[in-house]
Amino acid sequence: MVDPVQAPSVLFVCVHNAGRSQMAAAWLTHLSRGSVRVHSAGTDPGAEVEPAAVAAMAEAGVDISAELPKALDAAAVLEADVCVTMGCGDACPVFPGKRYLDWTLQDPAGQGMETVRRIRDEIKALVEALIRELAEDPRPAAG
Repeated sequence: MVDPVQAPSVLFVCVHNAGRSQMAAAWLTHLSRGSVRVHSAGTDPGAEVEPAAVAAMAEAGVDISAELPKALDAAAVLEADVCVTMGCGDACPVFPGKRYLDWTLQDPAGQGMETVRRIRDEIKALVEALIRELAEDPRPAAG
């Protein structure tokens, strides 16, 4: 495990912090095995994590049933080395010198399990690519 102070930090942001960002944070936590500090938040947090997202992640062996949506604040963005947005548009604060990635992913809210599984798998592939990138340069420059 990497020293938490030295580990790169990734923030996942979507509107409700109830589906995409929760799944992404869970995948990164699970797949990085502690080598990355992981946070997620929403610009307009929901009341609970999307039940279909919880079920889809459980099928993959990742438990997010205890997670709760959290509100995005500027401090979370400032502390992150990489901020990954997912459909929050202009609602996410942008700070000079921060690295932003925007992942275009369908919102799992109200979708059937087949669609939510596809979204889960798309997120996993994106997270795996991010892990490879962070392994090459754990503190990526803004870009």
